[in-house]
Amino acid sequence: MSRIGKRPIPIPPGVDVQISEGLVRVSGPKGQLELKVHPKMIVQRVDGTIRVQRPSDERFFKQLHGLYRTLIANMVQGVTEGFRKDLEIHGVGYRAALEGKTLVLNVGYSHPVRIEPPPGISFVVESPTRIGVVGIDKQLVGEIAAQIRRVRPPEPYQGKGIRYAGEVIRRKAGKAGKARK
Repeated sequence: MSRIGKRPIPIPPGVDVQISEGLVRVSGPKGQLELKVHPKMIVQRVDGTIRVQRPSDERFFKQLHGLYRTLIANMVQGVTEGFRKDLEIHGVGYRAALEGKTLVLNVGYSHPVRIEPPPGISFVVESPTRIGVVGIDKQLVGEIAAQIRRVRPPEPYQGKGIRYAGEVIRRKAGKAGKARK
């Protein structure tokens, strides 16, 4: 049995979980999320917890077991606490700003790059070099953070670019011939 899949998901106070045929809907103080579940997977509400069970020990259902348990747990955490992904900007003159809800990045191009947040996502600019992506859907928060990083990925020679907070960039040495002259 899946170690992750057999762990129950506690339902915190203030969170409402509705389980219908093939659909799990979780609503809480921060919003509402829903997930389509494979029709043969069994999702039950038992004593203030959610349990995910598989119909058989086929490989396909073993794969789905832990996956659905994790996705539902992330939904419960998202509607109660939310998710946040932080990014750092490194480089001379590189900076970020908010214009309304739009994120404006000046990262060495001839024009500023504007990123509109999709519904359910908001941007936080703590300083001109630190950006936060905040939302209740973990997958969407990670995807938007990856799109922002893709605007100017960190380069290995000088380390300039947009990186995740705490990300370590492997640096390369420059030209070796220049040091010998």
